[in-house]
Amino acid sequence: MNKLVTNIFRVATPLTLKNSQLLRQRHFWKNMDSELLQPPCKVQGMLELKREKFAKAIQVPRLWVREEKAQKVLPVVKKLLLKMEKLKPVKPCTLNEINGREILLHPTPVKQWEDLPCSELEQHEVGKDNFAFTQIQLTYDNWRADEILKAVLPKDEEGLTSYSRIGHIVHLNLRDHLLPYKNLIGLVLLDKVANCKTVVNKASTIDNTYRNFQLDLLCGEPIYQVETKENGVFFEFDFSKVYWNPRLSTEHERIVQMLKPGDVLYDVFAGVGPFSVPAAKKKCTVLANDLNPESFKWLQHNLKRNKCQSMAQSFNKDGRDFILHEIKEDLLKRWQSKDEGKYKIHITMNLPAMAVEFLSAFRGLFEKECLENVIDFKQDNLNYPLVHVYSFAKGTNTKELVLQLVEDNLKMPLKENLEGIYFVRNVAPNKDMYRVSFYLTKDMVTQAIATHPEEETKTEQLKRKAEETENEELSDVSKSKIKCPY
Repeated sequence: MNKLVTNIFRVATPLTLKNSQLLRQRHFWKNMDSELLQPPCKVQGMLELKREKFAKAIQVPRLWVREEKAQKVLPVVKKLLLKMEKLKPVKPCTLNEINGREILLHPTPVKQWEDLPCSELEQHEVGKDNFAFTQIQLTYDNWRADEILKAVLPKDEEGLTSYSRIGHIVHLNLRDHLLPYKNLIGLVLLDKVANCKTVVNKASTIDNTYRNFQLDLLCGEPIYQVETKENGVFFEFDFSKVYWNPRLSTEHERIVQMLKPGDVLYDVFAGVGPFSVPAAKKKCTVLANDLNPESFKWLQHNLKRNKCQSMAQSFNKDGRDFILHEIKEDLLKRWQSKDEGKYKIHITMNLPAMAVEFLSAFRGLFEKECLENVIDFKQDNLNYPLVHVYSFAKGTNTKELVLQLVEDNLKMPLKENLEGIYFVRNVAPNKDMYRVSFYLTKDMVTQAIATHPEEETKTEQLKRKAEETENEELSDVSKSKIKCPY
């Protein structure tokens, strides 16, 4: 539960027995593979959480051993123990006025005495008479959140496969078919996720200016100011007013690992600082910007919290304005300085829904300075920044589409200056997020985009084809659901 993103359903490989010896070194018995250990069938389809309905009495195999033999026997059967939430598989037990230990065993691998490592047990004076079945009482407390939800939610629909953890908040993005169960899901997660105080559901898409989620409080306290840790860096913010996606933590780390002390980072859509703060901590010079006043406030706070505000300047401006003024001015000074070229310059543009539209700001950025000979563009050693722009692409060939999106907004192809196209994550069926990394060039920053009308771009063609294909697929699906009236 310490991970920011928790996959509820884990893939586990069953163990096998051969000559009464376990072939694997770890306990990997999945309780939900055993009907005996599943929650009772009567909870299926439950809309209101009734914890008492999960009570279930079952018979499981057990060993009874004398107290003085327990420490030697336990290592022999350790891999076969019954492990469930809040269930002690080994507990004191008196039999025939003799003190001993009762060891509960997992019913999947152990169905009879012969399934145990008999010869090893007999060496410790534990025989078939020590083996029996005993009744135990299972309750709601004995199952994990994923086990409870799997038992309750519809079996013919996709269940709750994951959730995000941000500080004390559990954040869900429920599909429509799960909305009738949202309050139950919220209560289960509030019960089961350690230190969880608030459970929210994403109520709508990010369609506002500041990219923050519209949240539906499912249960818990309406407290949205959180503290979280990502890649060793602490962040604080109001989750209801800023954008934060813990699924991007690996991507944030990739970019920061590219940076070396002394490098420069221009962060066009900085948010609360997942790129900028660790970069500043790394002794990089940072210019960070975000249009959202709340994000700007928490960006400043996080720089101060991590004691790296001296390495960063923060701005509360539109991204295009930030490029045309702050980036342009700082880059111009660096190109005119004598130590130019001793460090790398990076530009991050993490606004995947529309960041590519801001790329046109780089075209002709220095046209005026070039004409006035402020910069000698004839020299080949200018330190051109490496741009990392993020974008969504929807269709069947998303990698090709995202490259065309970038090239169409730049109004020029990426050739030798293309550093790479990197898959970040899958957002939805046929919708992926990519990072396109490329270097600015002399032609880009000195040639303005022509204003005359142009024919349909290749991107528009690909998008149109993708939409047509998607509409055809939806049409086919709809037709398949029409039942014959006869």
